[in-house]
Amino acid sequence: MKKILISTVILFLFSSFQAPDFEIVAVTGKTAYPFWLQKPTANLDEKLPILVFLHGRSLSGTDLNRVKRYGVLKAVEKGKKINAYIIAPQVASGAWNPDKVLELIEYVQQNYNTDHRVYVCGMSLGGYGTLHFAGKYPNKVTAAVAICGGGNVADACNLAKVPLWIQHGNKDFIVPMSESQKVYQAIKKCQPNADATLTIIPGGNHGSVERLFHENAMYDWLFKYQ
Repeated sequence: MKKILISTVILFLFSSFQAPDFEIVAVTGKTAYPFWLQKPTANLDEKLPILVFLHGRSLSGTDLNRVKRYGVLKAVEKGKKINAYIIAPQVASGAWNPDKVLELIEYVQQNYNTDHRVYVCGMSLGGYGTLHFAGKYPNKVTAAVAICGGGNVADACNLAKVPLWIQHGNKDFIVPMSESQKVYQAIKKCQPNADATLTIIPGGNHGSVERLFHENAMYDWLFKYQ
């Protein structure tokens, strides 16, 4: 009886502390940008979408651990479950390069079991990077969210082809909300029926809007697009 009880306890403990369904690994030397990759550890035959997170200027540099300080990876580390391959690269300095972002996506598509969906989100410099990438490669993006950033007005007609949710705090004194308003208005001028939404967050400053990565609304909105 004692042996059966001990075996039951061991089985319970083992099942309670099984490895998670995903792991986050560093990928360096494979693409122009080093990046963190969330990949599954189980159900490897299941095709999953890609979610790209582009960070802001404060996380730039050569220490990849900085990318975990806020945003999607921070949300995952705090318990957020995102059923996707997450790509979180780091730019050393300057603006995000759309061609290098595409290289990341294609590397993961070629080496992992992804499906056709590619979602992109970013904050501040990463908000600009999100709209620059979607503006150059609209056919590569299923849907995108740009937070407290901006975009190129010249890209408006390409951006009109992509479901976009642009968000900005009205108390942002680092990147004024006019940057988001300007590109949104250009999109609507090119295509009045474009699936683009601009949300102005009352009282939101440049840092406080980071909370959006920890809430369900952004992910629910992104993943509804197929």
